[in-house]
Amino acid sequence: MVDSLSQLLSLMLHHGATRIYAKKLSPNDNSKNQVYLGGDFSVLNIIPHNDIYTDSEEAAGSVRDRGKASLNFFWVDQDGKHPAPEAQLILYPKYPEVRMSGLLKRCKQAPSEIMRVRDPGRVLFIGVTARREVLGFAVKADSPVAVELNSRQWESLGVFLELPASADVTQNPKSILLAELRRIHALKWIASQKLSRDGRKLPYAARNAGGYTLEAELGISPNGYSEPDFMGWEIKQYSVTDFQTYRAKTPVTLMTPEPNGGTYKDEGVAEFLRRFGYADKSGKADRFNFGGIYTCDKDFHADTGLKMTLDGYDVQTGKITDMEGSINLMSRTDEMAASWSFKGIMQHWNRKHAQAAYLPCLFHEPPPEYAYGAKVLLCEQTDFILFIKALASGKIYYDPAVKIENASSLHPAIKRRSQFRIKHAQIVDVYHQNEEVLLS
Repeated sequence: MVDSLSQLLSLMLHHGATRIYAKKLSPNDNSKNQVYLGGDFSVLNIIPHNDIYTDSEEAAGSVRDRGKASLNFFWVDQDGKHPAPEAQLILYPKYPEVRMSGLLKRCKQAPSEIMRVRDPGRVLFIGVTARREVLGFAVKADSPVAVELNSRQWESLGVFLELPASADVTQNPKSILLAELRRIHALKWIASQKLSRDGRKLPYAARNAGGYTLEAELGISPNGYSEPDFMGWEIKQYSVTDFQTYRAKTPVTLMTPEPNGGTYKDEGVAEFLRRFGYADKSGKADRFNFGGIYTCDKDFHADTGLKMTLDGYDVQTGKITDMEGSINLMSRTDEMAASWSFKGIMQHWNRKHAQAAYLPCLFHEPPPEYAYGAKVLLCEQTDFILFIKALASGKIYYDPAVKIENASSLHPAIKRRSQFRIKHAQIVDVYHQNEEVLLS
């Protein structure tokens, strides 16, 4: 029996939760009408899911496309984890909105008596594990857990309340993060370092180690993720010219997905380079490059003859009109040189954290040291639709560095780098909420 919020958090932690959320259920949040998760796609960066696919449904005499993604969902209790194999997310791009369904099907231990009714005040708790599992626990409105939850103020993240990933319900993840960043800022210059797998801070002489040094101070061991994770927050340091203007030296690389369509995919990178690349401008023989800046608001590139277009997105309404849409590089003869499907790009984008902290950084040597500024930018609720909107307006741009060396040989050397970038000052445009916090 779970009789307190602390017991509920302990149960989630016991089953592996690293992030815990609560959603207060409305009467329409039930097994018949599905559970509403928000009027955008930002929840996709909160709840881990499997690959997105498209299907159609008939509604009001017409057929509409929608996206779906299955979940590794389990209802939890003191007896263990109970899989709900039909659990899934449903994406409705027309509205847009996301709903969760199938939570009760083929799961005898599911809390059907709570999820099938329309009683107001019910609460659904969601836990997320490092193995990308989704844990569920539901309570009635008059339960001690719901009463305790409603008696306190919590940080919100979209439709969810964010709870501490600890049995200590007095903790607040954002406050803990800011306290740590305030401590690191107060250290002034920190020797370049990297955290070993056994938790020791080791000297690290390589340049551009501002991220490793920050990770070490936060106690984050290097891992396979693209960015360090502290209590559910993505931590990104960026180089600045000084701590007065905080002007970023370089743009932000958002993601680096390879094209999954067009000549690049269908005929290979070598053929793509031979057809759309150009001879190396520094005179290196037998080498072809593909570079430049490509945005949806620019015409054909002078070197490659390609321009970027969007299919399946309505600029006027700001909505996705076709889940099978794509980002394209098109030639003057309307040949698709490369493309990225919305679903493929969405999979990449959904790996980004829903919450990110951007911390300015200065470097000097000798010895190599880093200092972290007082002005931290906190961004929350990123959304794939915001990504597409920023891409359509030209704020997000494609900045490739693809090349082939020894092109005429039997074994040419090919380097791939496809990256989507944005100016640091415009990073707020891909989040629904942002705030600047002064640490000192």
